[in-house]
Amino acid sequence: MRRFIYNQSENIGLPPGTVRETAASSRTVEITLTDYSLQHCHEKLVQHIEECLPFQQSPSVTWINLEGVNPSVIKSLNGHFQIHPLVSEDIMHSGQRPKMEVYDQYIFIVLKMIYFQDGTDEITDEQVSLILGPGYVMSFQEKPGDVFGPIRRRIREGKGRIRGEGADYLAYSLLDAIVDNYFLVLEKRGEDLERLEEGILDESGSGVLQDIHQFKKEIIYLRKQVWPLREVVSALQRSESSLITAPTQVYLRNVYDHTIQVIDSIESFRDMITGMHDIYLSSISNRLNEIMKMLTMFSAIFIPMTFLAGVYGMNFKYMPELNWRWGYFGVLGLMVGITVGMIMFFKNKKWL
Repeated sequence: MRRFIYNQSENIGLPPGTVRETAASSRTVEITLTDYSLQHCHEKLVQHIEECLPFQQSPSVTWINLEGVNPSVIKSLNGHFQIHPLVSEDIMHSGQRPKMEVYDQYIFIVLKMIYFQDGTDEITDEQVSLILGPGYVMSFQEKPGDVFGPIRRRIREGKGRIRGEGADYLAYSLLDAIVDNYFLVLEKRGEDLERLEEGILDESGSGVLQDIHQFKKEIIYLRKQVWPLREVVSALQRSESSLITAPTQVYLRNVYDHTIQVIDSIESFRDMITGMHDIYLSSISNRLNEIMKMLTMFSAIFIPMTFLAGVYGMNFKYMPELNWRWGYFGVLGLMVGITVGMIMFFKNKKWL
């Protein structure tokens, strides 16, 4: 999982809109162009962004997906699609807060795609930037791999209504796919939390506190990414831009509901983790109290015995009991009687 605070110190002092190399920059960018309408679907890999220009004014819907970020490609977009330099800067520098900005010719959206890395249980994130323009959608990813596979299949096979809708519906579909994948991540983490909750009172459980803190960090991280997304979807739903039609706003309302559900689940998980942390500390305290209680009772039992042994261990010459024939066995019997009596007293008080 990434750091909570991204390193932005290298950008200090640079002019606004500067597009520069970053740690996430890739020298090779894979550009996939998908052009479709109700009657056709054309998909291909392109080498240069200029190959996408003939589709810019076509009546069909064009989806340009870039896997990897490269300064030269981003600068090329500035000239061909009139992308604002500040937008280019946000695309290049990951760690942006999810947001939505409306420009004259397009809508710019930044959000986080969250998934499990390489089939493991480690949560990773990737910044996805969307540009919704008249008849086209451009999506920018930091690295290969995404959650858009079902959308590509629907476009190729003509399933659903995506082939008959405009670019705004495509942007909604991409947004919906990212939000729906949050449910998969939360479902897996919910199962892990249930297993952790079952073993939290097990005295043999080791590393429970570390697991709780790890879950807490992940939930804080997820909350940081999802809360701004609610504002983004709400702004898109209420947007008066001509790029978003009224039918698509209805579907965006559904994405907003899903976002609220994700937030509710995250808040529930946060409460569960806080409760488990308190239960774990209480169980540790209770076990410590039980140990201290047993030690205290053993001490209470041995105090009279220690007293008697100390009295008769004194080296005074004239001690009447020292000359008794059965004195040694009498003292031992007294010790045993005191021990049995104290044990019965503790059991009567339900201390044992």
